[in-house]
Amino acid sequence: MSGVDGERYVVGVDYGTLSGRALVVRVRDGAEVGTAVHAYRHGVLEAQLPDGGPALPPDWALQDPEDYRDVLRRAVPAALADAGVDPSRVIGIGTDFTACTVLPTLADGTPLCEVPELRHRPHAWVKLWKHHAAQPHADRINALAHERNEPWIGRYGGRISAEWQFAKGLQLLEEDPEVYRRAERFVEAADWIVWQLCDAETRNVSTAGYKGIRQDGRYPSTDFLRALDPGFADFATKLDGPLLPLGERAGPLSARAAAWTGLPAGIAVAVGNVDAHVTAAAAQALEPGRMVAIMGTSTCHVVNGARPAEVPGMCGVVDGGVSAGAWGHEAGQSGVGDIFGWFVEQAAPAGLASHERLTELAAGQPVGAHGLIALDWWNGNRSLLVNHDLSGMIVGLTLATRPQDVYRALLESTAFGTRMIIEAFVEAGVPVDDLVVAGGLTSNRLLMQIYADVTNRPLGIIGSAQGPALGSAIHAAVAAGAYPNVHRASEAMGRVDEGVYQPDPDNVRAYDALYAEYRTLHDHFGRGGDDVMLRLRAIRNAAVAAPGEAVLEVVG
Repeated sequence: MSGVDGERYVVGVDYGTLSGRALVVRVRDGAEVGTAVHAYRHGVLEAQLPDGGPALPPDWALQDPEDYRDVLRRAVPAALADAGVDPSRVIGIGTDFTACTVLPTLADGTPLCEVPELRHRPHAWVKLWKHHAAQPHADRINALAHERNEPWIGRYGGRISAEWQFAKGLQLLEEDPEVYRRAERFVEAADWIVWQLCDAETRNVSTAGYKGIRQDGRYPSTDFLRALDPGFADFATKLDGPLLPLGERAGPLSARAAAWTGLPAGIAVAVGNVDAHVTAAAAQALEPGRMVAIMGTSTCHVVNGARPAEVPGMCGVVDGGVSAGAWGHEAGQSGVGDIFGWFVEQAAPAGLASHERLTELAAGQPVGAHGLIALDWWNGNRSLLVNHDLSGMIVGLTLATRPQDVYRALLESTAFGTRMIIEAFVEAGVPVDDLVVAGGLTSNRLLMQIYADVTNRPLGIIGSAQGPALGSAIHAAVAAGAYPNVHRASEAMGRVDEGVYQPDPDNVRAYDALYAEYRTLHDHFGRGGDDVMLRLRAIRNAAVAAPGEAVLEVVG
């Protein structure tokens, strides 16, 4: 059995969109010795609640918090068994979560969807990060912030997202005021799962800053919230809780959580964190100038800076938001792997409906041979436009267009979107010298080379297939006192393969020409040249309005 020689271990738990993964890691060197995955029983609730009832309106995405507890009950013991590690050798546990994934609870942390009389009300459930139905509420928050010259709006690139706490909270108030009133807490799932582990309510500085509009020690003022809606004046009080820096100890593992996980009661539980942000430590990407792109269903881009910079359209800049002692800048794309998956599952013909086959065929093309440009907005635009009512587009289709042509154009579109983000950072004074890529998409060699060519930067690859879980384990080691800070733990436990993909000069020049066309389309359809995408979204929503109205009648 591992651990008999006195080695110490930590557990990292990564909560993704569809499943949770537990990873057992050796403290001394970050060696990954055991892992297990548990798929959420309910997945993403986009059609209706688990017990049935009316159809959910468009752009809703909910989850069941019991699925999160099941990850602790199933994946953690299975990972320990896979590692053959004596649980007594485990000194800490850390977790990370998708964000902004948020839920209303009672004062003791009980989710409102678990209160029997509220279970049938959609607004009582967890709102997943890709719940985009709060776009009109985000628009109102942005408009009022600019009208009042609120000082915090520039820290978010001029626009806060429909995915974030305040937009979702305002939607909750205005569509189900009774559930809003019953919600004594409105809490990120990243903090809620820590609450479940140690029976102590805490808030982490990362989600509070990036998703909760907390800047310079405060949330938006009561006057601002009251101007949005008089009933919204108390919203910041629902976000109260001890605010702790990343890598801190939130508390000891409770007896209840020890029974779930098989871990010793009393070990350190690290403060909650975001899946993308913990990955920076796992990828040894904490130094300024090194951007980490965590690529999965969506992509999050994070880069530390020595000082705050206001970058138009970014997700935010937060003091200590990625690691202590630096200003963490974040941007992102709402759809990446999801776009490729959509094409394979919904549009590719029989015989070609696999990523492997389409990649093989697409890789044989010279740059630009397909004659296509795509816009990567299948799930809206997170950065730089911050508008989730936008949609995808492919230009240049002809009767000669083949499935592999479209597939490659979709791959390229996400690289173009990343280049837009990088250029915005650089223009605002935030250096981006190289990229480190993490996530499941790193296995696609064509995609990685496209990113190196489009961005004209070397690409390193994280040396772990489980970047977020490893990052959470690194933070657990710090919380347990094994390392003095996250930087030291990252040096010892993180890993990266440097410069695996280098830009090809010929491809760089060819992609510069295509990128110019992408940027023209991006600005025309995303910056008001033609709002056809928004009009089409309104027509679609009107066509399915009856089911949506039925839901609101039930919950109102």
